[in-house]
Amino acid sequence: MLYMLLIFDCQRPEPDDPAFPEALARVNAFADECRRRGAFVSGHPLQGEHTATTVSVREGRTLVTDGPFAETHEHLGGVYVLDCRDLDEALELAALCPMAEQGSIEVRPIAGVPGLAHSPSRLAATDG
Repeated sequence: MLYMLLIFDCQRPEPDDPAFPEALARVNAFADECRRRGAFVSGHPLQGEHTATTVSVREGRTLVTDGPFAETHEHLGGVYVLDCRDLDEALELAALCPMAEQGSIEVRPIAGVPGLAHSPSRLAATDG
């Protein structure tokens, strides 16, 4: 089953920071462990929330706003998509994620929607 690990409140060092090589090595080791287990699908860091643009449509009018959707102290910093055998494995991998040591990792199953063009077929057949 596919799970998304949403990484919140994790400050990553910039490439010129002396802490960057160690942080990068730990993140790569985590991704390698996910690959070793056959769970890694993808992983993506996000640029800072100051780069966000929010789009909403109300009554046929498009509103584009600079910034993230919600004013909050928690900011989404990146995501992993993992194909795990069950929630227990997804939680185990989330605990191994080095970003869990300074932020938090929200683990959510990805919904399969029958008939949805981009829904993974193995999920669409088992969900809903």
